[in-house]
Amino acid sequence: MKQTLLRQTLALLVVAVASLAPPMAYAEDEAPDVLIKRLLSDVQETVKNDKTVRAGDTTKMVALVDARIMPNVNFQRMTAAAVGPAWNQASPEQQQRLQQEFKILLVNAYAGALTQLKDQTISMKPVKAAAEDKEVVVRAEIKGGGETVQLDYRLEKTPGLGAGWRIFNLKVMGVWLVETYRSQFAQEMSSKGVDGLIGTLTERNKANGKKV
Repeated sequence: MKQTLLRQTLALLVVAVASLAPPMAYAEDEAPDVLIKRLLSDVQETVKNDKTVRAGDTTKMVALVDARIMPNVNFQRMTAAAVGPAWNQASPEQQQRLQQEFKILLVNAYAGALTQLKDQTISMKPVKAAAEDKEVVVRAEIKGGGETVQLDYRLEKTPGLGAGWRIFNLKVMGVWLVETYRSQFAQEMSSKGVDGLIGTLTERNKANGKKV
């Protein structure tokens, strides 16, 4: 039962950045915990109301991520951290490919669990941060079926045009997502290099039959 809730929660995390609400409708000084609660609540409503998403339509989920991910997530930082030092040696074209394949990998990995996302309860923990902090951790809890999963989000404050908080890592059940993939990617790159990692991710995504 706990593993089921964990997979459901991970699916919620993967597409939480795909909120259907227009991002510019919210103030740039929106508090990080308010942002996370809004995203989780919005995507939960999307899953409830959209049969195609609930049925695991990966093409639609990828389209949602493409439309909404950048206002809410620093996905370049997330991918770079997962790839590790090799990111700086990768060409711009390789970096773009890595981001695209990594995004598809995440969406594909948890698409099936979306069918179960219905009536979980979302609660937020108080944020322990000073007003001048540029990075914070926001903690939330997802409860359902008698089980509770704690989520930790790392967010950074971005200055200038489009300023606001952006997610760059997340932790479920004590495990940070970026660090988990960094270990897997390091093994691939140690023998195959960056192009080898891109090839492995591409083949894995094709094998899932859900690459767009």
